[in-house]
Amino acid sequence: MLHGSSTDVAHLGERPLLVPAAGALWVVGGLASPYVLGFALVLTALERRIGGWRTAGVFLLGHVVATLATEVPVGLSVVAGRLPESSLHRLDHGISFGLMASVGALAGLLTPLPRTGVLGAVGAMVVRDLVELGSPLTDWGHLPALLLGVACRPLLRRAVARRGAGGFGAGALGRGTGGRDAVLRGVVPSVRAPRGTRPPATERDPRRASR
Repeated sequence: MLHGSSTDVAHLGERPLLVPAAGALWVVGGLASPYVLGFALVLTALERRIGGWRTAGVFLLGHVVATLATEVPVGLSVVAGRLPESSLHRLDHGISFGLMASVGALAGLLTPLPRTGVLGAVGAMVVRDLVELGSPLTDWGHLPALLLGVACRPLLRRAVARRGAGGFGAGALGRGTGGRDAVLRGVVPSVRAPRGTRPPATERDPRRASR
């Protein structure tokens, strides 16, 4: 099953729609992998802010784009004779590309200080992996996936604005003086007053008091 869903060049050419989706279902290292914890925490936080469908879209977009960014050069290198044909068949799978894109997207919704901390920590990990090159293609794919997630920030902020005030993480979108940011922080009261707190009819409409 692992080999059948591997996102290498050969499988991508045979089943371009099925293989990317199947390859994103595996976790390198199994349930003991730190990616499992990161997946649960990051995607849960992102889903609470932008919704389930948008979170799935960010994850899949990062997974697909980073996979193509790493596998297409391999295919071209084989055609050019710079890599052996065996490079078209290799084991490549995992959730790390989609997770990196989700981290970048989540960081874009945080205030400047937490955003800097998250991107700094994850960026340092990516650079360390690139220096060590334990898994070259995977390590190189993490960088475009992370940057792609960060690039989704404008679209996702508008999505959060449409979801309205309140909810988990609404106050983490940053400080601002605009009306929209005020609504996102929940400081603008609802137009409809809570039940039992609305003033009498005579106070709402002075004309009724004279009738």
